[in-house]
Amino acid sequence: MQLLDGKLTSEQIKLEIAEQVKQIKARGGRAPHLAAILVGNDGASETYVNNKVLDCKQVGFDSTLIRLPAEISEAELLKRIEELNNDDAIDGFIVQVPLPKHIDEDKVTLAIAPAKDVDGFSPASVGRMCLGMPTFVSATPNGIMELLRRYKIDTVGKHCVVVGRSNIVGTPMSILMSRNSNPGNSTVTLVHSRTPNMAEICRSADILIVAIGKPDFITADMVKDGAVVVDVGITRVADASRASGFRLVGDVHFDSVKDKCSFITPVPGGVGPMTRASLLQNTLKAQAQRKV
Repeated sequence: MQLLDGKLTSEQIKLEIAEQVKQIKARGGRAPHLAAILVGNDGASETYVNNKVLDCKQVGFDSTLIRLPAEISEAELLKRIEELNNDDAIDGFIVQVPLPKHIDEDKVTLAIAPAKDVDGFSPASVGRMCLGMPTFVSATPNGIMELLRRYKIDTVGKHCVVVGRSNIVGTPMSILMSRNSNPGNSTVTLVHSRTPNMAEICRSADILIVAIGKPDFITADMVKDGAVVVDVGITRVADASRASGFRLVGDVHFDSVKDKCSFITPVPGGVGPMTRASLLQNTLKAQAQRKV
């Protein structure tokens, strides 16, 4: 078993991006600028956005964090998004989810200008991805593809099973893995909560990508010997033995599965860091496309 080390790989990507930023500045250009809107004070979102700010600093990006109260109206949030759409100093931006219940996330997604949609969630970005056209691929699927590429995982002709059908991870992963590309060219099965015989289908996977949001859901009896396992899930589980009072676990029961597979992502330190690195890659691409 070999770890697909997202932490190590993301650090390498950030070194590459930092070098590109140096070259941009040496040519008289400005650093790419990523903005993030954080609504309310969700703990997980706070941590994630703060890490993105640190990532920007590490690679030489400019960053702006816009904190808004949980009580902000939908109209006021949409107004702030439009301001960022029209701000020439901002190359790309994200609106951190989840949002308060009174705000329609679909309206927010639609309001973000496709040219600045570095999260890759807009219909324009998703549509171009489905057609195999250049676009911003959402950060988690893009990070997984980058991890498979850099570890030279053979995906051609393999059976890839994707567990979970979310618009953010599962559905785009199923499309990317089936495309005529490298990585890609896999035969893909997407399973979800209504799939009968899920365990049997998972056992047939050469590549198993799990994004279902249920801790320790995939156990050893659901994994084929020698499979490549990518665990997207991350959940806080109470643990009185830890100073924090919790531990982080994935959707895959790591301790039992690791002895059966050829490659596996750890949690934490697997897909998460790759997601953040992909957001930086998309921001660099956004600036290049704007030609500023």
